[in-house]
Amino acid sequence: MGHATAAPVDRLFVHCGELVTLADGPPTGARRGAAMQRLGVITDGAVAVRGGRIVATGTTDELGRRFAATDEIDVGGRVVLPGLVDCHTHPVFAATREGEFHLRCQGADYMAIAAQGGGILSSVRAVRAASEDALTVQTRAHLDGFLRHGTTTIEGKSGYGLSTADEVKSLRALTRAAAGHPVRVRRTFLGAHEVPEEYRGGRQDDYVALVVDEMLPAVDGLCEACDVFAEPKVFDLARSRRILTAARSRGLGLRVHADEIEPMGGAELAVELGAESADHLPQVSDAGVAALAGSDTTAVLLPGTSFYLGKPKHAPARRLLEAGAAVALSTDFNPGTCYTQSLPLIVTLACVLLHMTPEECIAAITINPAASLRLDAEIGTLHPGKRADLVALDLPSWRALGYAFGGNPVAFTCAGGEVHH
Repeated sequence: MGHATAAPVDRLFVHCGELVTLADGPPTGARRGAAMQRLGVITDGAVAVRGGRIVATGTTDELGRRFAATDEIDVGGRVVLPGLVDCHTHPVFAATREGEFHLRCQGADYMAIAAQGGGILSSVRAVRAASEDALTVQTRAHLDGFLRHGTTTIEGKSGYGLSTADEVKSLRALTRAAAGHPVRVRRTFLGAHEVPEEYRGGRQDDYVALVVDEMLPAVDGLCEACDVFAEPKVFDLARSRRILTAARSRGLGLRVHADEIEPMGGAELAVELGAESADHLPQVSDAGVAALAGSDTTAVLLPGTSFYLGKPKHAPARRLLEAGAAVALSTDFNPGTCYTQSLPLIVTLACVLLHMTPEECIAAITINPAASLRLDAEIGTLHPGKRADLVALDLPSWRALGYAFGGNPVAFTCAGGEVHH
């Protein structure tokens, strides 16, 4: 398509039926309020890529005249979005827990399942029994699954080891699985996911001391952030604050499982400590909504989890959005309470259960989770200079994202300029 004066590029994606760039807003920073409705859609769009980076976006006609490509890819009228960003996942586990799903279908609640040896502690036993090599193979397979569903960046947590050796093993397995994989991984230490069996019976403070004094030093260099499951029956406000403060003093970003099961002020704690995110939030208070709206802490909503557990109450997305909070969506991929890697499915649930618009959902699976991971200068929109992460969807329009559900609409995923079918 190019002519003699055209600039050389490695790859030119042409004939994107609708190219959703999000480039009519700033390249960095979370989108809030009305800004989440602006998608920067280009009809019959094109993307020029050089050295794994976006050089330009525009119409196919315009970029065809400006650039000469070594490899030209006809997208065939498909919808193209920035690569999807999943900012809350638990990909390091050794065994699935479908038996618990069957029990829930018969009416069992979490406590009954835990009494039968299920729940998080079931995953802990499996991870402790697994070798690092086996965990690495399993985790890499999970990264492959994210890529197939259009996700090019994830936040991946440990949290099924709950001992120093097994948390280190988990983060090492995640690091090895991510090495050379197309999906970019930002690693989070979640030693405070649950209190292990050997610390039950009034020894919670001893376990917190182990997390702070032994685990945090041991995982140095193996993670970028620390998370805590902040709930009254697991890690109350004082214990959560102690762990998060210690992690912050070691230079780690903070993420918080907040206000999922009982209202405890987890969102307010996340904001107070300058956390990157407060996640779940079905039980968030009015004060928590206001705190999130006035902060840089992203509200990460996980409608797949409340749906999968059959919960009647979901995170108050509309209240958060209308207050001006930065809202992201995530799968919460894990073996027990949300076994999916599909952000397109999560969009359907967010539209139906959280009453979010498709436009809001697109911002919530691209630029906003990127901002929550402090990677928004690199990913999340299709601004020139950013990493060439794209996903092509077999949909007639971006408006069909959420509307169409039950299958995988991804035709191909492009990570760092390389195409994966």
